[in-house]
Amino acid sequence: RRLHAATALGGTRRRVLLVGAGRAGVLCVREIRSRGDMELDPVGFVDDDPFKANSVIGGVPVLGVTDDISDLVRRYDIDHVVITIAEAEPARIRHIVEVCERIPIKVRTIPGYYDLLQGNVSIRRIRDVEPDDLLGRDAVELDVDALQDFLSGKRIMVTGAGGSIGSELARQIARFRPSRLLLVERSEYALFEIDRKLTELWPELDILPRLGDVCDEHRMRGLLQHHKPDVVLHAAAHKHVTMMEKQPAEAIKNNVFGTTTIGDLSGEHGVGTFVLISTDKAVRPTSVMGASKRVAELIVQDLDSRYATRFMAVRFGNVLGSTGSVVPIFTEQIARGGPVTVTHRNMTRYFMSIAEAAQLVLGAAAIGEGGEIFVLDMGEPMSIVELAEKMIRLSGFKPYDDIDIVFTGARPGEKLTEQLSNLAEDLTPTTNAKIFIGKLSAYDSFALSRGVSQLRAIVLSGDSVRLRAFLNEFLPEANLEDTIFRGSDEFPAILEEEASRG
Repeated sequence: RRLHAATALGGTRRRVLLVGAGRAGVLCVREIRSRGDMELDPVGFVDDDPFKANSVIGGVPVLGVTDDISDLVRRYDIDHVVITIAEAEPARIRHIVEVCERIPIKVRTIPGYYDLLQGNVSIRRIRDVEPDDLLGRDAVELDVDALQDFLSGKRIMVTGAGGSIGSELARQIARFRPSRLLLVERSEYALFEIDRKLTELWPELDILPRLGDVCDEHRMRGLLQHHKPDVVLHAAAHKHVTMMEKQPAEAIKNNVFGTTTIGDLSGEHGVGTFVLISTDKAVRPTSVMGASKRVAELIVQDLDSRYATRFMAVRFGNVLGSTGSVVPIFTEQIARGGPVTVTHRNMTRYFMSIAEAAQLVLGAAAIGEGGEIFVLDMGEPMSIVELAEKMIRLSGFKPYDDIDIVFTGARPGEKLTEQLSNLAEDLTPTTNAKIFIGKLSAYDSFALSRGVSQLRAIVLSGDSVRLRAFLNEFLPEANLEDTIFRGSDEFPAILEEEASRG
């Protein structure tokens, strides 16, 4: 195809059609022409404003309207379509993308005004259109005054700060100028990266990167004693369903025992607010990962009854673009020419953008009184195969023709569909239309403590079948498969570790 040839030629300038002849479009043209390294040639605009028809804006002619894109691409030998509307509504982006999908042609976009104003990117950072551009939900409206009161001037600790959610929480928090932002992460590289990025954006903030594992009681106690955080946002977790099915003890150790450790210590050291980042996979769990997060929710509810700290959990679905999620995997598969792999044709998931998830977590934390399990409005579930098809088209290819989609079969622990709440839960609204409270009855404190102790003994025993059976019994709503993964070396390592501790 000519598109591929033109792109592959070193130094070849790509002929682009710009959608949107407003201020952002003019600024885009100005920067393209002032920078020789962008290798773009703005051929013309399309704009649906009738007053701009047949005019020349910023030295670039307005050639037509959105519905003319297909004809204009062929007539002017266009390589890329670039959406130069900085505040485009998702519905408008979807319409532009659908027009381009039918050609098909590569679609790109410029950053939105929010990113530009925050200093995160420059307008010259033209990027691919991503699925979160197409979610079709209204922008999150937060109570800025409430968040200012909750975060400004406070000492904030984020666990798992190098992960997808943890790092975005840290970025959102930094906007409200906390007195100290404590980044806790056990991956040295991930911690280095988030510290570097935050320090570049907010050099005046007191940002402290600290290596540490939430399961390490001695390390966590030292951090809490020394830094005395007002708020702890607990994002550290093992989250990959299939990976945790193969290593169930690790899911329990990190998600259950880690939450118990950091939660208990937060209560002991007088932390004002503790927020557990939970998941829709905790609802009627069919995986060890989901069950581990459900137990973590129960632990947080119990801690709220025992300490003055406000303990709460926030539950949401999949985050587009997070590490290990389908979007970066699909992107990689498309880049190498396919095939794109989807587990099941009927699989659906709830999705939200990383920024949206982080903003709603903070919004819930600001209004929480303690003991709540907050459920976020994730909109309608998305078909995974339709997401794959859309990403292929956005890359300028035809699904099943240029790039094939292969169905590999659902993996152990995976559901075809997810739920954000149990049918028996009474979801009550809050002051934020996108945040609800799931009224779940807390477990008896003694029964919960005994259950966690039994989990410790089972993990030590190395019996994965018994572990699943116990979780099915302890969580009546759970339905975990009795899956045995052969060749696992996790339990001998656990036994050696426990033995070394005496």
